[in-house]
Amino acid sequence: MTKEEKGTKKEVIRQKMLEQHHEARIVRKIVLIISILLLLFIVLIGGGGYLYIQSALKPVDSNSKKQKTVEIPLGSSVTGIGEKLEANGIIKNAKVFKYYVKLKNEGGFMAGDYQLSPSMDVPEIVSRLKTGKVLAKASFKIAVPEGKQLKEIAAIMAKATNQNEDDVFNKLNNKEFIKTLMVKYPDVLTEEILHSTVKYPLEGYLYPATYPFYKPNPSVEEMVTAMLDKTRNVLVDYTEASNEKKLSVHQLLTMASLVEEEATEKADRKTIASVFYNRIKKGMPLQTDPTVLYAQGKHKDKVLYEDLEVNSPYNTYKNTGLPPGPISNAGKVSIEAALDPAETDYYYFLATPEGVVIFTKTLDEHNQEKAKHITNKK
Repeated sequence: MTKEEKGTKKEVIRQKMLEQHHEARIVRKIVLIISILLLLFIVLIGGGGYLYIQSALKPVDSNSKKQKTVEIPLGSSVTGIGEKLEANGIIKNAKVFKYYVKLKNEGGFMAGDYQLSPSMDVPEIVSRLKTGKVLAKASFKIAVPEGKQLKEIAAIMAKATNQNEDDVFNKLNNKEFIKTLMVKYPDVLTEEILHSTVKYPLEGYLYPATYPFYKPNPSVEEMVTAMLDKTRNVLVDYTEASNEKKLSVHQLLTMASLVEEEATEKADRKTIASVFYNRIKKGMPLQTDPTVLYAQGKHKDKVLYEDLEVNSPYNTYKNTGLPPGPISNAGKVSIEAALDPAETDYYYFLATPEGVVIFTKTLDEHNQEKAKHITNKK
């Protein structure tokens, strides 16, 4: 290669380097401009968002003299309360109300008929809902204890409202009525409750709590609605945990009901749940006495060997896996045990006459404990 050619080649390389350097400078300028514009956009939006939120927390009309009666049903979610307040013109934005409540970690809102005004700001409204400053006291209350079956709950409802017990129970099992409830509570009441093997569709779905009512003799529908509102409000906190464990609402309430029925005051419910899960994993029948009694529709202090022969999909001595549905309602402790069982290698447990639950790993150990605490004490 001649000197001229070498010189030309060097010049070409130098020109390309200059061009690349120039292009890089242009790119850097473009990136810088975009970054500045993006920053300005964020500042403007953030500032605007802040002002919007501040405005939404202020009264709808600070000069208003109006008073509105707003009913907050038992078991209402924060979202539901916010939507009702916005619909009544008491707050500006339901979503801002919801995020304010969550950010401030507020809660414990009380059901009732509230007298509220558009002149109130969000903090004042939240305070009212927490302290329960309502217009009227509840006409009466219905207490539904944990571990109650649908027949028992129907009896409680009938007695409180002076209705016929059979009429209430039949209403609770009316398919058309149940289908209307399924439309209203699609996230709670699924097609699983209508399976042919399920004894009573609403069994286990009427949450144990004390329910106040603000007018005399509410209808069965009004009572059930209050109970399902509470069920939904409780279960929403466990949605993520249920999904992680791959449990439907029906399966969760079924497992929780077994834990509820087997637990004593001294029992560790999470350990009881672990036994059930360990047996399911190993393909063993759950062999839990309350399911046998539920299949028979009986309440007995002691299950006999002949009871274990009952032909029913609820008989967990004859069938593996969970029964077709819940056998009673369950409280939070049992629901949480069903979602977060202890990690054990137990496959058996035995409740002693003293109420102590003994957990064992093998059938031999179980039989030894049974002989020690039950058989030999007869």
